[in-house]
Amino acid sequence: MSRTAPFDADDALRLAQVALMVARQAGALALSGYRKPHRITEKGEKDLVTEFDLSTERLVRELLSKQTPQIPVFGEEEGGNVGEGPVWYCDPIDGTANYAHGHPFWAVSIGLMSASRALLGAVTAPALGIEWHGVAEQCAYRNAEPCRVSRRTDFGSALVATGFPRKRDAAPDNNFDSFIAVKKRVQGVRRCGSASIDVCLVADGTYDAFWERKLSTWDLAAGVAIALGAGAQVTDLAGGAPDLSNGHVVVSNAHLHAHLLRVLAAD
Repeated sequence: MSRTAPFDADDALRLAQVALMVARQAGALALSGYRKPHRITEKGEKDLVTEFDLSTERLVRELLSKQTPQIPVFGEEEGGNVGEGPVWYCDPIDGTANYAHGHPFWAVSIGLMSASRALLGAVTAPALGIEWHGVAEQCAYRNAEPCRVSRRTDFGSALVATGFPRKRDAAPDNNFDSFIAVKKRVQGVRRCGSASIDVCLVADGTYDAFWERKLSTWDLAAGVAIALGAGAQVTDLAGGAPDLSNGHVVVSNAHLHAHLLRVLAAD
């Protein structure tokens, strides 16, 4: 952790383990409804919600409130109060469209932020049998084993990931041109529908980089903290400090970061 972090290293790791414990229990609840019929509604254009998004978020709130009553919780589905201190950001099912269709790429994401900084978090992907947790600038783990970003330096052989916003009628925010530009230059681009998993796959070296536009804080808080703990570089699309509230983000192994930024700027 940096010298300005609100917790010391031991406290931060303890809170990351709290997040992991809560995410595991919430993931077990969500998994109990996986590949079963759901009550599905649209809270916005192409923005699905199931009854398990709601029940899983409520469980996260209940468990975090018991473990860390001094820290408020803000969830994707039911919001919350954000003060000046640290806040838990929760996405109860990141990848609801996948979940609703029986696709295994979905996750429970719980991240702690202070102001604009991602501090620590946990992401569990129950249908994949993978979990990550970590503390920014300190440590990152995949299934309890330490993980690090890849060492790849050749952009042409890179495997990267991205996603697309729900509203896709306007360039450049629809990310289509960027996808084509990057796809022409790398080994492969994956689009699997869960930003928290994508960022964690950069953290553990599976992907070499990830970029996306118009994500939300709850999509990124946990994954970005874990990626920073694994040695990733995280910026906005112009190479500046990321604003996780607007979701324009680039996460990489650092070696390929400048190259990816140039491609994104030129599309």
